[in-house]
Amino acid sequence: MANRITIDPITRIEGHLRVDVDVDGGKVRKAWSSGQMWRGVELILLGRDPRDAWAITQRICGVCTTVHAITSVRAVENALQMEVPLNAQYIRNLVILAHSVHDQIVHFYHLSALDWVDVTSALKADPDKAAALGESLSSWHLNSKHEMRRVHERLKGFVNGGQLGIFTNGYWGHPAMKLPPEVNLLAVAHYLQALEVQRRANKIVSLLGGKTPHIQNVAVGGVANPIATDSQAVLTVERLMALKGWIDELDDFVKNVYLVDVAAVGAFYPEWTKIGKGVTNYLAVPDLPQDTRGTQFLMPGGFIEAGDLKSFKPIKAFGDPYFVKGVEESVKHSWYTQDQKGPLHPYQGETRPNYTDFKDDGAYSWLKSPTFYGKVAQVGPLARVLTMLAAGHEPTKKYATQTLQTVSALAKTEVGLDAMHSTIGRHAARAISCAMQVDMLADQWTALVNNIAKGDVKTFNAPVFPKGEVMGVGFHEAPRGALSHWVVIADGKIRNYQCVVPSTWNACPRNDKDEAGPYEASLVDTPIANAEQPLEVLRTIHSFDPCIACAIHLTDLENDTAIRVKAV
Repeated sequence: MANRITIDPITRIEGHLRVDVDVDGGKVRKAWSSGQMWRGVELILLGRDPRDAWAITQRICGVCTTVHAITSVRAVENALQMEVPLNAQYIRNLVILAHSVHDQIVHFYHLSALDWVDVTSALKADPDKAAALGESLSSWHLNSKHEMRRVHERLKGFVNGGQLGIFTNGYWGHPAMKLPPEVNLLAVAHYLQALEVQRRANKIVSLLGGKTPHIQNVAVGGVANPIATDSQAVLTVERLMALKGWIDELDDFVKNVYLVDVAAVGAFYPEWTKIGKGVTNYLAVPDLPQDTRGTQFLMPGGFIEAGDLKSFKPIKAFGDPYFVKGVEESVKHSWYTQDQKGPLHPYQGETRPNYTDFKDDGAYSWLKSPTFYGKVAQVGPLARVLTMLAAGHEPTKKYATQTLQTVSALAKTEVGLDAMHSTIGRHAARAISCAMQVDMLADQWTALVNNIAKGDVKTFNAPVFPKGEVMGVGFHEAPRGALSHWVVIADGKIRNYQCVVPSTWNACPRNDKDEAGPYEASLVDTPIANAEQPLEVLRTIHSFDPCIACAIHLTDLENDTAIRVKAV
């Protein structure tokens, strides 16, 4: 008889996600992914000026902020068939890339590494041996004996003080934890170092975006960054040079720490290359436009069916009909009601809440269920890496090959591309994506500087709203995957607005055909060593980097005020 395990919430900081699994014979037999709060931003936007939508939608989440601002202005620009000045594209790209690098570093070290790293085991480590191991793997300057001894003493201080501080509440000593003490100590040191390194990426976002987490610089038609060489109040050469220094620091950490650590975890947990496969239809959208109309991109995108890279179909431009016609959302197993039966295209999408309690075979989530041409699809770094490999993207091929070679060397066995279709493969794909994007940060910095040197300082084209109805879609390959905003504008006001976000694609409930979404499918056959400590479920779900606040939002129908914050 199956044993039901409910984990609620499963995410550490990013929204309320409930996951239920039926376990029989020590393995997961069926899973349910349930978003536990409602996102009502679409209703807030109705009747508003489309130029304001970006500022509102980026409040969907305190983490995925920049991505919604960018995607929203792209949706309105697509509806108006606008061109965006080249400088604005480059500045947006720099913000996008810095945000993504920040997000991916934080995800691995601070949101998921402790699913694999036993902090208490690090106390048993020989710091000098940990340093020797680190120095044998890369040239990172903080792998020294002095640094490992310092971290070891700091960790002992936590424990001797009677608590683990930021490392509290982990499943320490769990039988699924396998890293040797020295590897655990090295990982703890890098966890702490990453706290400092990620600030460099945030500085780039802050300088170009005006602030972070909620940027202030984007506008329908471009960005609000005036460019000049002789004024400290605008984007100057001096500030651009500061950006380059932070980019170089990020490059060092990502190439010499992050990539190496992910490869090491993969080598010590080879069984996890066969766990968490789930849905193998992959969707990614192109991004980092290199022209004013969004037809040339640094990052290609497209769709792969059943894990076969030869089936790749590219998405070629902003507003590509192939993408626009393919997306639908079902609410059969969601707490919504709609007049029409069956899935709806986002332009016709409805957001009418209808809560009925959790029902295994009925409605059980505030998330809708997206499909691409009727098929469930996984989005995120793994989809991004595989579609770019299928498109022949050389930088992706370079880092994917390097990572698999490192894993193979450490594991002392050949590890191929098939291993990427797994829980640990999603982590590897995120690191590969991050390394590639650090390079692109430097490339886009150079492109912006060179374009300014030509005398081009334009950053904005004013939008003009026609009478009647227009509609548009904006998409962005966000850190967690394909994000799209769909807007219908009537006489200059928003008539309909729908956000189809990465965690909706991945964390969705069953669709109109009762097919499981990526989270649910990936958990089937996952081994569970201890039902009281379902670490294995956390590992797979965290490998997707769930950010449920983007897929849902909060409302309180009884008390009106959902939360009150008082400064004291």
